[in-house]
Amino acid sequence: MARPKNTGTSVAGSSDDEATIVLRGVIVPLTSDVGGAFVSDASRNRERLLSDQRLTEKYGLTMSAWAGIAKNSAFRLAVDAEHERRIRNGDAAKEAAAKLFAEAPEVLGDILRDKQANARHRIEAARELRAAAGTGAEGAPAAERFHIVINLGEDHKLEINKPITPLTPEEAMRNRDAGN
Repeated sequence: MARPKNTGTSVAGSSDDEATIVLRGVIVPLTSDVGGAFVSDASRNRERLLSDQRLTEKYGLTMSAWAGIAKNSAFRLAVDAEHERRIRNGDAAKEAAAKLFAEAPEVLGDILRDKQANARHRIEAARELRAAAGTGAEGAPAAERFHIVINLGEDHKLEINKPITPLTPEEAMRNRDAGN
């Protein structure tokens, strides 16, 4: 038996007791990819990383529909579980830090341009801006270097720290011929 198309937005239990929501007229199980993304975004909303306005805009909800969904116990339990998962694995902290970090260049720029600021603070602001911009010696990606340290004991270490460079055509030919 086909389900009737629902043009509203709500949370309901389906015939097999799986919690579903209706987004843009389509019944979506909370355990589906779209339902999981909605639960994850609702968790971000709970963490104040995503506003009510952005959430309702992204999923085509009215504020009253969002309020109705938020009252559903199955949905709240799913959001609580997602929130706990994000707290335990550090995703919530990483996203919150990234959101705050986005404001840092503006603050550092204000310090750098402030003629009344201590010179040491201005220089440190310039260093931090350079690091955030990814320029200069500090901005070189770690993946561009080969770094290995072998501890031989008694304070003896064998350390190799070289830039990764592509092989020249001649070196590639020699390596290919050496393998045969």
